[in-house]
Amino acid sequence: MVQAQGQWTELDRTEVIKSNLHPVFAKVFTLDYYFEEVQKLRFEAYDIHGTHSIGTRDDDFLGGMECTLGQIVAQKKMVKPLFLKYGKYAGKSTITVHAEEISGNNGYVELFFSAKKLDDKDLFSKSDPFLEIYRINDDESEQLIHRTEVIKNNLNPVWEPFKVSLISLCSCDEDRKLKCLVWDYDSRGKHDFIGEFYTTFRELQTISGGDKVTWDCLNPKYKLKKRNYKNSGVVILNDLKLHRVYSFLDYIMGGCQIHFTVAIDFTASNGDPRNSCSLHYINPYQPNEYLKALIAVGEICQDYDSDKRFSALGFGARIPPNYEVSHDFAINFNPEDDECEEIQGVVEAYQNCLPKIQLYGPTNVAPIISRIAKVAAGEEITKDASRYHILLILTDGVVTDMADTREAIVRASYHPLSIIIVGVGNADFTDMQILDGDDGALRSPKGEPVLRDIVQFVPFREFKTASPAALAKCVLAEVPKQVVEYYSHKAFAPKCPIVDWPNSVPHTPE
Repeated sequence: MVQAQGQWTELDRTEVIKSNLHPVFAKVFTLDYYFEEVQKLRFEAYDIHGTHSIGTRDDDFLGGMECTLGQIVAQKKMVKPLFLKYGKYAGKSTITVHAEEISGNNGYVELFFSAKKLDDKDLFSKSDPFLEIYRINDDESEQLIHRTEVIKNNLNPVWEPFKVSLISLCSCDEDRKLKCLVWDYDSRGKHDFIGEFYTTFRELQTISGGDKVTWDCLNPKYKLKKRNYKNSGVVILNDLKLHRVYSFLDYIMGGCQIHFTVAIDFTASNGDPRNSCSLHYINPYQPNEYLKALIAVGEICQDYDSDKRFSALGFGARIPPNYEVSHDFAINFNPEDDECEEIQGVVEAYQNCLPKIQLYGPTNVAPIISRIAKVAAGEEITKDASRYHILLILTDGVVTDMADTREAIVRASYHPLSIIIVGVGNADFTDMQILDGDDGALRSPKGEPVLRDIVQFVPFREFKTASPAALAKCVLAEVPKQVVEYYSHKAFAPKCPIVDWPNSVPHTPE
């Protein structure tokens, strides 16, 4: 079952497996996955009696389990106990859910063809051959995939290597038939047919080491008419390189952890927390804007961090014991360990720290960005896709240290880090839009552009009447792309790739 607007809706059912206490179901459930949403799922197991549908009084409810799709993909294999009604364990019963991505074959192949001893179709010179490759679709129609350049006056052409996506080449079906035609070019468009052959992507991949794959280039008319006809030449695959373009799910299901850090603005412009007009006022009946934004984004991110511990920092306040201004302090006041247990732990640390600090200023965020970027840079030592960082900055006004912030963001764009800035309150945030980079690449004061666009800025007031999920969806939607861009730039494959093709290499954008 899937939950939408608080209501559970049945998605699908497995087949019935008879007389088995350890069933393994063959049915596959296909769902669309969105990192930026909490997609709640519920699994229910029944013992079916007779031919009636589920829900009759004869059926026994064996137990159910609730989770999110994010939790499943983060673990790749989830084992959970089944619960009866009212939260009671269903004995020792468990359910195991496996996840895999079915639409992630976003790779391409690089092919290098040549030919030998092609038929000569020209009277006063040699043939001018070119090669065409067609994909044969399910309805037997033919789709042109690639046409090589023409090699003039040559019966032994060596065509330039070319690249084609696997979706275009074979619709990611290794056994889909490919039709290859060799022509003698004619400037008037009446090209002379030399020959053809059929192959599949699976056969193309049989190339290995120094061994090449060859095909007889056949002209069906000659084959019928000429008794001793062998071929009209030979086409050779000299080299094949597979380039895998990994998806966000490849990295997550390969074991990449998302570490979440929140940085909270404690400058005096927020107002005295004891006053109900303050942005930091703790209303026992309704969370303030800081808490709403923190919970909305944090609840998504916590599914992708196995230890569920999150760093919580503050800036712009005078802090104990000496009440000096700090633009980078742990809100649990433990400089050795700024992490809190789950999002609720962050909420409690925030509420506990308010009476102990003095709101001050200015609004400097560069120190915290530089600190988290330094932590993220430490992840690069492992040279694998093991941990990516998300920094959520909650502020009530335009940053004071804009030049330093721009410099810090440019530096941070080289590390595994994404930054989300949520503007709280009714201030004019126009100047903050420059950090977003949507109107052009953000640049440092010296003019150096960011390597990647890693900042997303939104004013909270645009989501005041919307659900918390709408805010999370807006600010987190770009994170999957940013994760892939970083690891692609570094040519880091997932730690445990879901599918590993022979001869494949991680793709680095050119």
